[in-house]
Amino acid sequence: MADSLSAVYGIPASVILGISMLESGSGTSRNARMLNNFFGIVGKNNLRRTHGIKSRYKQYATEMESFVDFCRLMSRKRFYPSLKGNKSIQQWVRSIAATGYSEAPVVWQQRVMSTIRKNRL
Repeated sequence: MADSLSAVYGIPASVILGISMLESGSGTSRNARMLNNFFGIVGKNNLRRTHGIKSRYKQYATEMESFVDFCRLMSRKRFYPSLKGNKSIQQWVRSIAATGYSEAPVVWQQRVMSTIRKNRL
């Protein structure tokens, strides 16, 4: 899936996978399990109505929908045209961190890079 999205959007598959692994606890987080949200993207959901749980994270019908939405979100960022097709993982992660994707960009950037290295992505 990540390879297919990488071919379409020009975002390295390792960046897509590294961010999803970090943000979703490798698919074990409540957001990943209940909302199919693997990237911590904020939006509407129906958890309060269905489970009585309040959450600010977006709900997706499928896992694939979450990955596609992440790539679409990145493709709308100012840095995207200059990085599209670039294979430099560090440049991608640094640029995403600089957009405010995370509330702690320096720590987030280090964690994503560590996840990518640790899992040999």
